[in-house]
Amino acid sequence: MTDSKPFLTTCLSPALLHLYDASNAVVVIIDVLRATSTIATALNNGAKYVIPVDSVAKCIELGKQINCITAGERDGKIAEGLAYGNSPFEYSRDFIEGKILVLTTTNGTKLLHMALDKGARYIVTGSFANLSATCDFLLSQNHNVILGCAAWKDKINIEDTLFAGAVINRVKNHFSINCDSSMIAETLYLEAKDDMYEFMKKQNASHYLRLSGYGLEKDIRYCLTPDIANILPFYENGILTRI
Repeated sequence: MTDSKPFLTTCLSPALLHLYDASNAVVVIIDVLRATSTIATALNNGAKYVIPVDSVAKCIELGKQINCITAGERDGKIAEGLAYGNSPFEYSRDFIEGKILVLTTTNGTKLLHMALDKGARYIVTGSFANLSATCDFLLSQNHNVILGCAAWKDKINIEDTLFAGAVINRVKNHFSINCDSSMIAETLYLEAKDDMYEFMKKQNASHYLRLSGYGLEKDIRYCLTPDIANILPFYENGILTRI
């Protein structure tokens, strides 16, 4: 009798999430540039918790109700009406420790709420910043996994696909994977892994061009660095906490 392994699949865009059965699965929300990298950084630096919301208006409203930091971006820039943006460098320990961060982003927070609506068993956020913690959690559970790429306005992007590939490369022996998008992700990661920044640059990756156009090369390099904020953000009851 052979041991049955849980399934792992990769959803390369929120627009494809309806094709996957998220019920009773662990869904990893991936928004490398920059939401999930920033969430890991803020929690690693002592944030009390992070409240991800899917609109700027909701972020502003919560800011009036509770003592918190309201932050977020739209199209790579600080959203109008919010004080802080989506750069991990904004959330040093001196600034964020003991505080609540309410965050809204173009892609990542939207996908998180979609996964919640589809009945995910657990929702965690993953980025290169917390690659090992993400993989360790997936291996500790005996559940199906969906690696959910936030992409960019429903268009597939390279960096989220690269992260999915990095996870697959580490955990694949423990899962049943019959999923072309997972194979694509791992193939891309294996080609890029020696220098992901240069790979993004060489490929004229859309988000590389967008953020470097704002002078944010430092953010890109940080967000492609493994285990720089190696904790696991876990979503429950409307908030992301460190576990």
